Amino acid sequence: MPSPRSTRPDSAPPKARSASRAVLKTEARLFLREPGTLFWILVFPTLLLIIIGLIPSFREAQASLGGRRVIDLYVPVALLLSAITAGIQAMPTVLTGYRERGILRRMSTTPVRPAALLGAQITLHGAAAVVSWVLALTVGRLAFGVALPGQPLGYALALVLTLCSALALGCVICSLSPTTKVAGVVGSAAFFPMMFAAGVWVPVQSMPDTLQRIVQLVPFGAASQALSQAASGHWPDWSQLAVPAAWAVVLGWVAKRLFRWE
Repeated sequence: MPSPRSTRPDSAPPKARSASRAVLKTEARLFLREPGTLFWILVFPTLLLIIIGLIPSFREAQASLGGRRVIDLYVPVALLLSAITAGIQAMPTVLTGYRERGILRRMSTTPVRPAALLGAQITLHGAAAVVSWVLALTVGRLAFGVALPGQPLGYALALVLTLCSALALGCVICSLSPTTKVAGVVGSAAFFPMMFAAGVWVPVQSMPDTLQRIVQLVPFGAASQALSQAASGHWPDWSQLAVPAAWAVVLGWVAKRLFRWE
């Protein structure tokens, strides 16, 4: 029979994994009970796309857009909007609320580590954004004849990097916000400029050249251009992929330095 000392190192990892799975399942049930969050992440971007597509002139090719239609440009906008909503608006208020109510402090006295809760929230909000992407791409294709990306790998890479930067920014907002009210204010302050950079009001491709160069310094502006290139069948410029990747790394590092469980 092996001694207790020899079995202890092998039994700890399975317990940790089991606890993390339990936290993920619990958080998933709670997440699915939030219709408001689900609406803004899953439904609203596609609903905005449908509203844009119902405008007749937006379904006509325009020479100023290189023969593309406005609805063609708004599919990637809808995808970026779901990532912005999930990372900047939805996730920070949940995590800040847990800290504010002392849930994280109480978790520190149990075998479940608070990091498992953080990982569960990142996973759930990231997965919700991915589901929203599939929905928007499907509706764009079936309802308005928007072509699927000609370079799907580059398209997917740009989306994933942008989602990582959005979730990292959400963690920074949570780190800087002592209460859910503050998280909502800070999140809104970041939300609207990021929506502008993503092209929600004016597609990035329609902006003046100077403004395009400025918004491409923001992950969502750079991602908009990367998605446009990938949609036309070209691999995105590495500089456009590097911007959201760099933001994700830097913001992730800042969040790790500033984040407090209590």
